[in-house]
Amino acid sequence: MAKRKKGLANPAHLSAIDDDGQIQVVIETPKGSRNKYAFDPKQRTFKLKKVLPEGMVFPHDFGFIPSTKAEDGDPLDVLILMDQPAFPGCMVEARLVGVIEAEQSENGHTQRNDRLIAVCNASHTHSNIKSVKDVNESLLQEVEKFFVNYNENEGKKFKVLARKGPAAANQCLKRVLKAA
Repeated sequence: MAKRKKGLANPAHLSAIDDDGQIQVVIETPKGSRNKYAFDPKQRTFKLKKVLPEGMVFPHDFGFIPSTKAEDGDPLDVLILMDQPAFPGCMVEARLVGVIEAEQSENGHTQRNDRLIAVCNASHTHSNIKSVKDVNESLLQEVEKFFVNYNENEGKKFKVLARKGPAAANQCLKRVLKAA
């Protein structure tokens, strides 16, 4: 009898940066989805983590940078701007354009939980964006409100501390690469 293989290779262990120096983002949840997916390293598959309330959807593709470890113990989170939604598990090459620096609080415990913002290299619509300063202000406000409301639904508080450009985003990435 043949030995059964377990799910996928663990995408959290892939390289964070490709041979051309671009970041690699593993998509967990596509734009427009009410379903929140997450990679389960034990089962080596993507699984449904939760369903958002009616009328609430992810504003853009959401994923993580492999081989990183943020302060919350998970890989570093990335919101990625691209023309069409991808699918859970899809690897997307991108460039960092900024970071939403934030604190997340739950049960009296507060920790940093920054969200990087990146642009897919293959994007036509967002190809002109080089910095978070190039992103429409109302779009950034909507993204920040999404994270505040998303966390509030979970009984957590998400407080935006600052928005910074690509240099700060790259510094954030370097810090978590060292921690991984």
